[in-house]
Amino acid sequence: MSKQKGITLWFTGLSGSGKTTIAIEVEKELKKRGYRVQRLDGDIIREHLTRDLGFSKKDRDENIRRVSFVAKLLTDHDIITLCSFISPYRKARQEARKLIGQFVEVYVNTPLAVCEQRDVKGLYAKARAGEIEEFTGVSDPYEEPEAPEIELKTAYESLFESSAKIINYLEAKGFIS
Repeated sequence: MSKQKGITLWFTGLSGSGKTTIAIEVEKELKKRGYRVQRLDGDIIREHLTRDLGFSKKDRDENIRRVSFVAKLLTDHDIITLCSFISPYRKARQEARKLIGQFVEVYVNTPLAVCEQRDVKGLYAKARAGEIEEFTGVSDPYEEPEAPEIELKTAYESLFESSAKIINYLEAKGFIS
């Protein structure tokens, strides 16, 4: 294998869209092929790195700023970095792109109704009942990407089809062989 190139794949979409599930599948495939991969997941990062932050716009932006810095470090060290974050605001994603450089926006485009059906944690029901404030897609906006490099439609694509799109993109762009 030739020298690996660093890149960050930024998975964005509503809660329950499939970001983490797809990132895990892509991670497995890349590791199977011998690539160095690091996955940064919203739930895990909030547990360890950003537990001091809430869900206000200011705190969400700070969460993404911190994660972007970590992703940049990994990418600069030739690690394929998979970031799974709702990251609801365009400006924060644009800032992440600008900081990281080698950045691919992966929009996990899943209808809200499908995300609510998949909601194993019951978060959407709690948000609709007013128990969770500032919940993306219900009481807080999600600003869809305007021109993502990759768009996945998980309501219609299988996990294999979605992850294959990402692997094919990385091959076509020369990040993996």
